[in-house]
Amino acid sequence: MADTISAADQIALPLENAPRFGRDDYMVGASNEAALAWCDRWPDWPAPVTVLVGPPGAGKSHLLTIWQQQTGAENLPIEKLAPDLIAEIGGREQPPLLAIDQADRIVGDPVAEEGLFHLFNHVRAEGGSMLLTAAQQPARWGLALPDLESRLKASPVITLAAPDDAMMAALLVKQLADRQLIVGQEVVDYLLARVERSYAAIRDLVAALDQLSLAKHRRITVPLAREILNEQDQSLF
Repeated sequence: MADTISAADQIALPLENAPRFGRDDYMVGASNEAALAWCDRWPDWPAPVTVLVGPPGAGKSHLLTIWQQQTGAENLPIEKLAPDLIAEIGGREQPPLLAIDQADRIVGDPVAEEGLFHLFNHVRAEGGSMLLTAAQQPARWGLALPDLESRLKASPVITLAAPDDAMMAALLVKQLADRQLIVGQEVVDYLLARVERSYAAIRDLVAALDQLSLAKHRRITVPLAREILNEQDQSLF
């Protein structure tokens, strides 16, 4: 049978599919080196709050985690943002170091907006630092609280750009390796020539390849890759 897999061609099963967020796992290129350098620059930041901005899958959460690991910053879910949060964290001896992922999700929640406003003022007053991530610059969030919007708009915004060719290739190879998927160079070349040029597209493509190869008990070849891309194209209509 054409799809019979020899011992040498065995598909590596994805025993560990969870993304790894260590410093050594962060792919650095022209699209994100400035953002990484900014995080490494801490504590020599010119302002208490920084906003990391980039498209979905750009590695914002990964970079946020790296900064937390380097600084000991506390991860703060947006669900905890409320005006009375300051009473909970205000009595600590050390200046606050906080990290908030997807901070733009507070839009439309007046309690969370007011909570972030008070938290911003507290971090600034106590000489602390806070790193936020978002899909867009604060001016485009549509915040209802003008004072919060003005503070965030005045804060440094560091943008993770769309990936260039070298980064697309590195991301594809890394995410395949993360899932222990073994493919030939011809498959990599085929995918890079056709996949949408975004971090999220690479992530979704590799996940789909993994699922289909397991479901059909087939190794990842150009025909399988073509099948996935055709399915993704049809889903757009």
